Amino acid sequence: MSAENLELTERLELIETMIAEGRRSTTRWAWTIVLWGVAFYVAIAWSSGFLGGPIWGQHYMAWPVTMVGTWLLSWDLATRMRQSAKSPMTTVKRAIISIWTAMGISMFALLVPLGLSGRADQQVCVAVVVTLLGTANAASGFLLKWKAQIACAVVWWIAGSASLFGSVTQSSIAFLAAIFFCQIVFGIYAMILESREQRRQGAANV
Repeated sequence: MSAENLELTERLELIETMIAEGRRSTTRWAWTIVLWGVAFYVAIAWSSGFLGGPIWGQHYMAWPVTMVGTWLLSWDLATRMRQSAKSPMTTVKRAIISIWTAMGISMFALLVPLGLSGRADQQVCVAVVVTLLGTANAASGFLLKWKAQIACAVVWWIAGSASLFGSVTQSSIAFLAAIFFCQIVFGIYAMILESREQRRQGAANV
């Protein structure tokens, strides 16, 4: 093997290693996926009037308060995790963080004004939200070569189309189903992968 081919092989191996590390990093943060899935359900239940009481009666505050509260909780927990983490920040990790940070900012820029203004059309709002989530999942899935996450992106996009072409009820069902599969199920799946990886590393260190 020539020196040029050897260098190319080493670069490809480095890229694959970085991608694998990026996927492992994503599984370590899988709890945030589940957390946001639960937050979506709380916001939907609140805004729909399923939660009683004087505080929950302010339906227009559902999405702004829930999203801001969940972001603050995620930020606090993530800060503590980063302080205890020993793994270095790689280019792939930075890319993943950039993707989800951009998506989060876009969500806040959309949902907070919509919630406070009361001018949101439910079906259009759902379509925009799920399209943003689909875009972020697709970008991350392509970067990490992770078919499961790309499948989540497809589910989000299908939910967006269903929201625009279906009735209000069908839009709600599509949104709820997409949250369940792409946030709860995928998040738990990623957490299981992380648990298996930790057990494997523990067994290797014994």
